[in-house]
Amino acid sequence: MSAMLEARGLTKEFAGFVAVNGVNLVVEKGTIHALIGPNGAGKTTCFNLLTKFLQPTRGSITYDGKDITAMSAADIARLGLVRSFQISAVFGDLTVLENVRIALQRQRGDSYDFWRSEAVLSQFDADALKYVEDVGLTEFAHTRAGELSYGRKRALEIATTLALEPAMLLLDEPMAGMAQADVELISALIKRISEGRTILMVEHNLSVVANLSDRITVLARGEVLAEGDYDTVSKSPEVIDAYIGAGHD
Repeated sequence: MSAMLEARGLTKEFAGFVAVNGVNLVVEKGTIHALIGPNGAGKTTCFNLLTKFLQPTRGSITYDGKDITAMSAADIARLGLVRSFQISAVFGDLTVLENVRIALQRQRGDSYDFWRSEAVLSQFDADALKYVEDVGLTEFAHTRAGELSYGRKRALEIATTLALEPAMLLLDEPMAGMAQADVELISALIKRISEGRTILMVEHNLSVVANLSDRITVLARGEVLAEGDYDTVSKSPEVIDAYIGAGHD
């Protein structure tokens, strides 16, 4: 297998504090890779570096063989590297279909045509409905996004992300704040959409990580502590100590 996303010596310093220190990470094409660790491990900072919401102090990032270290978040999104956020980002006053349609409107270039007539924008409806169906929201296509349950809002966010036709998805704590039923719904959805795609996710729910991930990287104090499949990292004395020491089960 070949690398879809690779970081070498990734480091981020904030006024002398080293939040991420020399991280090496390889995400292979076609895999689900999880980035985990106790609170304060540097996961969010590392994720923001990889998605270019932060610029690294040192190190390099390569995406699909292209050096993206100096590129902006918008530029790498155009390359097919697209992220989600911990807080669900949907337009609450628009319907599910309209939310997905906005993502599809990028096909018209730089203009998102908010002022265009419904007739003009309806050309995107068939494709939008396909993505809505992909995430199991067909019956809610004409429901205002603000009326959806939290789990379904997450599913809608994934639909809008898929509408951008990404080669790689980066999911920032996709299960955060969810009830168990919604966790099961989104877990099944991530597994389904991973076909033909590469996924990197930051996730606290270790049962989700165990069920979904092909490979796991564990961070602690801004550095890679362990890496491997779930059986390997879950039995690592260093990993166990890091979690217990941070007050985790």
